[in-house]
Amino acid sequence: MKYKVHWIIDGMMEVEASSKEDAENILRENLEEYVKNSDQLMNKFIAKSIQGTGYAAGTEEVKDDQKSDDKKNT
Repeated sequence: MKYKVHWIIDGMMEVEASSKEDAENILRENLEEYVKNSDQLMNKFIAKSIQGTGYAAGTEEVKDDQKSDDKKNT
């Protein structure tokens, strides 16, 4: 029996840009180029969409980053 599997890849990247929209566009353009040039992503995994949103780092994210750094240093 064949099954369809909906998959999502989650990631985060820091982008130097003049605005949230510019940062989103920079990342979108880079990802689109990468996916379009990847035979496996286009034809085996049938990549259909890229979705993301930008935001400025907030206090919760800074706290999470510090916890992550603390774990790396132990």
